[in-house]
Order: sequence, then C-alpha cells, then structure tokens
Amino acid sequence: MQSDMAQQRPKKIRVPVDGVLLLDKSAGMSSNDALMKAKWLLSAKKAGHTGTLDPFATGLLPLCFGEATKFSQDLLEADKTYETLVHLGITTDTGDTEGVVLATGEVSVTLPQIETVLARFRGSIEQVPPMHSALKRDGKPLYEYARAGITLERAARSVTIHRLELLGYEAPFLRLRVTCSKGTYIRVLGEDIGKALGCGAHLRELRRTGVGALSLDDAATLQHLEAAAESERPGMLAPVDALLSTFPEVRLAPALALRFMHGQRLPLGKEDQEQVRLPDAEGRVRVYQKDNGRLLGTALLMPYGVLAPERLIASQPQA
Repeated sequence: MQSDMAQQRPKKIRVPVDGVLLLDKSAGMSSNDALMKAKWLLSAKKAGHTGTLDPFATGLLPLCFGEATKFSQDLLEADKTYETLVHLGITTDTGDTEGVVLATGEVSVTLPQIETVLARFRGSIEQVPPMHSALKRDGKPLYEYARAGITLERAARSVTIHRLELLGYEAPFLRLRVTCSKGTYIRVLGEDIGKALGCGAHLRELRRTGVGALSLDDAATLQHLEAAAESERPGMLAPVDALLSTFPEVRLAPALALRFMHGQRLPLGKEDQEQVRLPDAEGRVRVYQKDNGRLLGTALLMPYGVLAPERLIASQPQA
C-alpha cells in the first residue's frame, strides 16, 4: 500500500533558478548534502558549489544556481578567510576532531613563542596535502586510501598565507584568523604550527567567513531557507553578478550587446570607447546591456579596446 502511494506521489517540478545562495553551512553536513538540500528546497534545475567545506567545518559555502554555475570557477580560484580554534597538545590522524588521537604532548608555550612561530607561516609556504582529503590518485580520492590504512607519498605544494592573526590564546587553545590562497588546508596549517611549537595540534573548530568578496555577514542557513515560504526562497539568492563584483564593468549599447551575445569580438573604436567607458586596465570584465542593466556575461578586455566574449548569460538582449 505504501509503495503504491509513493508511486502516485507527484514528482517535484524543477524550475529555472538563477543566483547565488550564500549558505552558512552547519557542522556534520557534507558540502554536497548541503547543495542537494538547497537545490530541493528551491526546486532548482541546475546547481553547483564553489569548493567544498569539510563536514566538521561551518561557515560560508556559496551555492550557484542556473546561470551562476557558469561563473563558479572564479570562486574556486578566490582567496578564502577562516577563523579556527587550534587545540595544542593533541594530534589526530585527520587533523581535526573527527580523527583518532595519535599522540599527546605537554603544552608550555608562551605568547612570544607563538608570535615567533606564526611569523614563519606568513607569506608563501610549502604544504603537504593531508591523506584525509578529496585529492585524487589514480582516480580515487586520498581519503579512501586513508580509510583503508594506506598512506601515499604526496608532494608538497606552494600556497600563500596572506594574513595570519592571533585572536586569542588560553592554553591549550589557540584562536586564529587566516586569509589564504586556494588549495590551502587549514588542518595542515594547524598541525604544522603545533609541530613548530613542539607540542602537536589539531583543529577543534573551523569556520569560513569569506570567499573572495563574499562575506558570511550576508549568509543564511538551510533552516532559514526551509522556514521561508516556497515563493519567497528565490528572493533569498544574491544575483548572478555577486560572483563578479571584483571585475570592472563595461556597459554596451543594445546593438553592441546583441553582437556581443552572438559571440563576436568587438573592436571598439574611439567613438565606441567614449560611449562604453572602458576601464583603464586590460583583463577580465563583467558586461551589461546599457539601457536595462542586464548582465550579459564576462569578457576579456584586450589591447586596442577589443572586447572578447568569455562566458555568456543564456538570455538574449533585445536590439
């Protein structure tokens, strides 16, 4: 009887949804589970995330829907900001609270010692990726080898710690704020700091507060999304161009916009450039239609004022 009822239950109708959900992910949930839950709540056809957070971590997880998925790669490349609580004196096999304790050590470090060690981790540093990570070897993520008790050699990678601030120290806990380049493992940073202090360490808490220009201040939880009326949920998304806010903007007249959306390179003459108001520097730009403010996509501004389309929004401008 129950199976018959399940078969008769109408399928959820998926609709086009465009925008970015700034999600404040809770602990204990994988990034993919959070994405699937948000996609279901929004009845969205197409969705993707912009880099994962460990299940034990919380904080900013930008989720892209519809046309925004075309620009998700830009956030994968962006710098990230975290706040973390490092538990000195205990190391685990995962570098966080989910692992098995491997060793314990006495914590007898002073603030001057901590400041001296932190200075060594600012700027460009080398990091060995952890075994408990999603990096793949022979098509299989490293964490699968780790769970099978296999440890593989991993080459060190260069990452950049733009900022490393001591927010507080009350033994054995060290609270830090970190702004870093893509590919940085905060778990490994915590372990390496503990090793340099001579006592070992693991992460007790990890919270991401920023991704590029996006901030946790504007984020919502899945509980907030679920509590909202279904008709109100799309309004909780930031517009697609929230992902592009650091790019200079170019606004095209309708005729030029139409050519741009057809994938044509636009060799903008002096007269066009005066109307378009091109930014001073060459590089990536976000492009809008001038009369209605519609986002058209991204482009490369090349020498001599040539505008080369890069990623385009599906909707066509009207000439």
